[in-house]
Amino acid sequence: MGSIDLGLPGLELLLPLTLKWGEARKLPLAKTLARITCNAAEVLGVKSGRLAAGAPADIAIFDPQAMLRVSPETLRSQGKNTPFAGYELPGRVRYTIVDGNVVYEG
Repeated sequence: MGSIDLGLPGLELLLPLTLKWGEARKLPLAKTLARITCNAAEVLGVKSGRLAAGAPADIAIFDPQAMLRVSPETLRSQGKNTPFAGYELPGRVRYTIVDGNVVYEG
């Protein structure tokens, strides 16, 4: 497994920021995650964002209790500028699986 160089600054913070947003609104975890998975896929008209036979095996396995301190040095994307530097956010991704292959382990 090599290093992933994300080309979209901020994408790696989507999950932690979404979890923080859901927590602030006292939403259940499943409803919070639906906003960025199946709901988003439905709006875009794609078959992603769901776990089902025949669906792409694109999965993020994360620890919702693990905290992440955002800093430019720890961002994996090429862009290091972020308005969230110093934030303490929930949800550390442990594995990312794309099309059934582990592409990130952290």
